[in-house]
Amino acid sequence: MTNFAGLARLRNVIKQVTSRAEAEGDTDSQEFVDFCHMQLQELISCDDWLPEEFAAAHPDHYQQYLLHCDPLERFSLISFVWGPGQKTPIHNHETWGLIGMLRGSEISQAYEVADEGGLVPGRHEVLNPGDIAFVSPEAGDIHEVINAFEDQVSISIHLYGANIGVVERSVYEPASGRSRPFVSGYASALTPNIWGLSA
Repeated sequence: MTNFAGLARLRNVIKQVTSRAEAEGDTDSQEFVDFCHMQLQELISCDDWLPEEFAAAHPDHYQQYLLHCDPLERFSLISFVWGPGQKTPIHNHETWGLIGMLRGSEISQAYEVADEGGLVPGRHEVLNPGDIAFVSPEAGDIHEVINAFEDQVSISIHLYGANIGVVERSVYEPASGRSRPFVSGYASALTPNIWGLSA
């Protein structure tokens, strides 16, 4: 059954961020990022809105579902769904991002490229429901993300300052620090119908 109250929650956040992007102009500003942080905090404060088809795990790898992309690609909202024990390769983002934990728990292991080559582990962060982490090229955004659970699904909601599914980013080989380009795309061609308010 469609949760119309939940869709209204999602729709309101999308409308608020879109309106602020129009008013702010500079969607890389600290003021805009702070506003997005507040909106994401509101969104993940309740776990009653994410449609089931955007919370479905894959048995072999994590899923990256597009919930909304601004028509001008100024921001995108994504649900990341981690099956038990699943993780990403070590990667970067090429834009700012806010990572809000909705369900379960995930581990973010940061890395830095050493002068002599190879990757050096940095900050180790555990996100639980309601927590939000920030990544950006300036703040250091090379990391690996791991589902903290071996026996359950975890879901995080990401708000990026670009259409993250089409951004050319990098994945890294830990021993050498060598990188290669990748474009993540999305796990589904569908997005939630946030306007479908009739029964």
